[in-house]
Amino acid sequence: MGNNAHFEPPRGMRDFYPEAVAARNALFDAWTQSSRLFGFSQYDACVVESLELLKRKRGDEIVEQIYAFKDKSNRDLALRPEMTPTLARLIAARQGQLAFPLKWFAIAQCFRYERMSRGRKREHYQWNLDVVGETALAAEVEVLACAAHALRELGLGSGDYKIHINSRALLADLLTHSGVAPAFHPATFLALDKRGKQEDADTLRALKAAALDDNAIAAVFRIMGLQSLEEVRQLFGGEQPALTALQTLFQLLAEYGLGDIAWFDIGIVRGLDYYTGIVFEAFDAERQFRAIFGGGRYDNLLSDLGGAPMTAVGLGFGDVVIAELLAEKGRLVAQQTKLDYAIGYMDDSQRSAALRLAQAIRRTGQSVDVALHAEKPKQFFARAGKGAFQKAIYVGPDDVARGTVRIKNLDERTEEERSLTELLG
Repeated sequence: MGNNAHFEPPRGMRDFYPEAVAARNALFDAWTQSSRLFGFSQYDACVVESLELLKRKRGDEIVEQIYAFKDKSNRDLALRPEMTPTLARLIAARQGQLAFPLKWFAIAQCFRYERMSRGRKREHYQWNLDVVGETALAAEVEVLACAAHALRELGLGSGDYKIHINSRALLADLLTHSGVAPAFHPATFLALDKRGKQEDADTLRALKAAALDDNAIAAVFRIMGLQSLEEVRQLFGGEQPALTALQTLFQLLAEYGLGDIAWFDIGIVRGLDYYTGIVFEAFDAERQFRAIFGGGRYDNLLSDLGGAPMTAVGLGFGDVVIAELLAEKGRLVAQQTKLDYAIGYMDDSQRSAALRLAQAIRRTGQSVDVALHAEKPKQFFARAGKGAFQKAIYVGPDDVARGTVRIKNLDERTEEERSLTELLG
């Protein structure tokens, strides 16, 4: 272990120095402003969750993928790996009192114990958008339009990313129509979800391991070769409900001005088995990174966790991939917003004037960093001139005697003299 190893955060975790917090806040601001613009209400919850709740959604195998532990009362708990089970718990607890459909959002820190790769950490922040209790496709459109707005706020346009859209209901119907029995659908979905991350030979082995026969495997690969909704229609030999729903969704997205970034992609499956309808993932145009965001329609999670059955649409948008993409394109916020004023003083006899001046300026809503001790002019201006402040005021004995101070604009390198009485109000 190196001498500096104890200065590093735990593997997969991150520290945020002030400049990194500035970049993170810019992202959070885009998420928050977009959410409110689209009528979503913010919620939050505890970061420690019941392990039993998480197992209800993902089964016992989730323990290997998360930070699970026992507390001092021997209760099984975990750091939340995602927000959706918690959302379902919150809604189920007050399902009879809430007004539906509800539109909620959260910016949650989540933890997963998994193998790290580009775009994947063991800790990340995630923006969640959910519309609960609405069957209309407008729910999908709203969350996608809201996410697209946030990306525009961050400086990304239609040439930078695409939203890939499919339907698990459509895929299930295609499999059944092609002779793949429903009993084989979960294993097939799992194999297809990994297809973009592995060779076709690996997908073939996975399908054989799931006991699909040669005809069924051939049908799966034919389905995965479909390029358009028209080809889907031809395979069915006509219209079909899940196909019609997808066509309607694309029409609605076009009305929102998102038609140029919305693509049909039969390969979008979303591995989590609680998705029941339309699913989507957004990728950068060059597909250099992992998904920017993903989500879809889920109908059974509330009832699985003990609530009344209710449909929902959710979207999860993490901070790691978008930060990498923005950095790649030179659009990541690189520095903190400057404070308005730095105020210093020569000796203790001017401290009172400096403090009163700082308080007066703060009352106007402007930020002030006032010196914590007396310092020479050279020291003060060397500190103030390092880029963290827009303006600087140095109070010396002559300034107090005259009743005036000089305000230096550090960006424009100009100076003005103002009355202390006027500034103190």
